[in-house]
Amino acid sequence: MRLVLTVNGARREVDPPPAAPLLSVLRDDLGLTGTRFGCGSGQCGACYVIVDGRAVASCLMPVRQTADREITTIEGLANGETLHPVQEAFIAEDAMQCGYCTSGMIISAAALLARDAAPDEAAIRDALAGNLCRCGVYGRAIRAVQRAAGTMAVAVGSPPAMHR
Repeated sequence: MRLVLTVNGARREVDPPPAAPLLSVLRDDLGLTGTRFGCGSGQCGACYVIVDGRAVASCLMPVRQTADREITTIEGLANGETLHPVQEAFIAEDAMQCGYCTSGMIISAAALLARDAAPDEAAIRDALAGNLCRCGVYGRAIRAVQRAAGTMAVAVGSPPAMHR
């Protein structure tokens, strides 16, 4: 079954098996390996991508459900060489250790900030609740999201960069 997907702003044609999850197509067919396989059951957040503005577990989403939808992966957040404010904030706050959960956390944070430019700590915790981190960087991740929100607020009128 041929599908046309819009991934990181580009139309991509794929021919996946009928039951293929979006995660497999992103990694295996499109070479977008920043989205990680974690648990395979939507419980860890490592595979999160943004679909139509919402962070979703790509391991659970059948790729056939993503045609005609906008998909953003961790690779699509940067604007050329300029990192997304959440990516910059995660670096500045050293909000990563082994790094396995980082792309999913950044995706969750970017989706949050796209819909709520000034989230309180409870909203940030809620947005990151689906992202498991064995290294325990949650405090630094929360500070990174707060930093990114502040940075983005300074650039008033400038929406977060995604897939340019």
